[in-house]
Amino acid sequence: MTAAERDGASGEPDAADSPRDPRPVHRQILSLAVPALGALVAEPLFLLADTAIIGRLGTEPLAGAALGITVMQTVVGLMIFLAYSTTPAVARFLGAGRLAKALAAGRDGVWLALLLGMVLALAGAAFGPELLRAMGAEGAVHEYAWAYLLWSLPGLPAMLLVFAAVGTLRGLQDTKTPLVVAAVGFTGNAVLNLSLVHPLDLGVAGAALGTSIAQWGMAVAYLVMLAPRLRARGVALAPDPMGLRSSFAVGGWMFLRTLALRAAIFATVLVATDLGPEVLAAHQVAFVVFSTMAFALDALAIAAQALIGREMGGARKEEARRMTRLMILWSLGFGMVTGTLVAAAAPWAPALFTPDEQVAAGITAALLVLAAAQPLAGFVFILDGVLMGAGDVPYLALAGLVNLGIYLPALWWAAQQGRTGTTAILWLWLAFAVVFMGGRALTLGLRIRTETWMRLGETR
Repeated sequence: MTAAERDGASGEPDAADSPRDPRPVHRQILSLAVPALGALVAEPLFLLADTAIIGRLGTEPLAGAALGITVMQTVVGLMIFLAYSTTPAVARFLGAGRLAKALAAGRDGVWLALLLGMVLALAGAAFGPELLRAMGAEGAVHEYAWAYLLWSLPGLPAMLLVFAAVGTLRGLQDTKTPLVVAAVGFTGNAVLNLSLVHPLDLGVAGAALGTSIAQWGMAVAYLVMLAPRLRARGVALAPDPMGLRSSFAVGGWMFLRTLALRAAIFATVLVATDLGPEVLAAHQVAFVVFSTMAFALDALAIAAQALIGREMGGARKEEARRMTRLMILWSLGFGMVTGTLVAAAAPWAPALFTPDEQVAAGITAALLVLAAAQPLAGFVFILDGVLMGAGDVPYLALAGLVNLGIYLPALWWAAQQGRTGTTAILWLWLAFAVVFMGGRALTLGLRIRTETWMRLGETR
């Protein structure tokens, strides 16, 4: 029996598996984007809850946990490709009327996530203490940092499994279920952490353990939902080696793209650090605002992944074009709205973060640049989602490397001008907004004008 036959994927496409959505395009977009926005906020809330609860333990526990959280955030951020590569794969098969193949693609993504999570957890257990020392952790701070990281590692396979399961449901055009699971998971995480840290006196380790338990609860919930769907379509629960290989290949390109983005962000932080504590403080606040605004824009990009993947699979080229044009307009409009909000807040919001007038002035300058660049960011985010949905990830990865290669010299030049204070943070954010985000807009915009990315049918 072939893998396709084992997974119930042989035979002709079943049109009933992917009926054409009769709703207007704008309603299809909103039905995916709005719940996706809520689910996107959940993961930062997990870490925010940990930070708030641990903060009651004192300065050294909080400092140590901050290092452990930083390691986990970095790893989890690099692994986000597990969701972003699974969504278009599933959506494409769904659009082609191959529900069994869509479910098999999701299953293989989940297995890949589980295997990667186990490898990374073992690597963290082996090398975590030395990594934390390399980050500057010493004495009690190192002890607390290792306690947090050690008890977070059991939950890492579950976190990655959740990414792939969420990607599967998004590909099946369902973003409401991940929202519900995330809300329940966040509530359970907060209750567990409060109980384990304080009444049971497990300290930093208790916060990490509570998060790990909550993540496994979410993972099990997704498995309980997906397993009956697989069985109903005759899809085996065990992975298909060829499917795993395909998921790994696509995920590799997506990882490279994510790595380029993370490298650009990390390099910006290094330059801000070199420019002085006032510049670094202002940059940190501005970047938090940028990340927050990105939630709204990324929700649209997630809708684009699911919808464009479905239309590509169904070989509906003109519909995909029409959706892309509409979503570009929406992204520009959302960018104008978020930009207006940031600009309005720029003069007074810094007072919420610092009493230092110099740092506040730097925050205001960075926020004004950020506000002006929001429509550009919306354009970049949506085209990222469209090309992901179309499976054009090799181009996204290579374009990311090109943009990084252009940005790093510009960033170095900005760092060498001897500017300080508000002027320094202004030039730093101009480099990020104009050179890096502008470069991304140019490379993605040129690609979307062609038809090279529009590969129709169930295979990418």
